[in-house]
Parts: sequence; C-alpha cells; structure tokens
Amino acid sequence: MREIDTLLAKYGESHLNPTNEVIHFICVPVIVFTLLGLLWAMHWSVAVAVTIAAMVYYVKLSKPFAVGMALMAGAMLLLLAALPDQVILPLSIAIFVLAWVGQFIGHQIEGKKPSFLEDVRFLLIGPLFVLSFLYRRLSLA
Repeated sequence: MREIDTLLAKYGESHLNPTNEVIHFICVPVIVFTLLGLLWAMHWSVAVAVTIAAMVYYVKLSKPFAVGMALMAGAMLLLLAALPDQVILPLSIAIFVLAWVGQFIGHQIEGKKPSFLEDVRFLLIGPLFVLSFLYRRLSLA
C-alpha cells in the first residue's frame, strides 16, 4: 500500500462520524487559509516558502494530490494578496481560533482525539483527506 493511502486510512479512522466529517470539510480548508494568513502577516514570502515546503512533501506522497493542493494554496495566496494588509492578521487569528474550536467539537462528537496528537504529519494530511473526497466525487481518485 502506498504511504499516502496508509496515511489517509489512518487519518480516516478518527473521522468516521458524518457530523465530524462535515465540520472537517469546512474547518480544514479554513485553517489552511488562516494559517497562510498568519504567515502572510509576517511577510508574504514566509507564506510562500511554507507553501513550497508543504508542496515538496505532497509531491513525495502523491503527485495528483500535490497538484490539487498547489491549486488550492495558490488560490488562497492570491486571495491573501488581494486583501488589505491591515485586515489579514486580525481576520486570520479570529477565524483560525473559531475553526479549531469547530475541529475539537467535531472530535468531541466523534469521541476520538485528533490524529495530529499521535503524529504531527496529520496536520498536513488533513487537507489531503478533504481533497480525497473531492477527488472521489470527480472520479479523479
């Protein structure tokens, strides 16, 4: 079994409740966006550098997933570039906190702890988990 399949299966073990899945489908992309926003607030180059580093990891796991993540991250970076600088940090902080509260509510409903508490790599696998549902819907995976 490919490493990406193993990681997605392991991540999926703590994301079986339909309510938790819906919460993740909403909150995970929001967390990615707001994390990029927090990095952007430091300097746009920090957000771009972290995105590139994540893409290197994603390419090693799966080229098709890396393409999807690159498109998503690229769109998020473009949106951040269009926002007024003074809005990015407070907006990112507020929404980041709310999205994580949502995540923990989802895991409370699920009755299982978040995967990243076992393995920090799952912070990068969460977005792929969400993307995998889109890929299956579009018959891409």
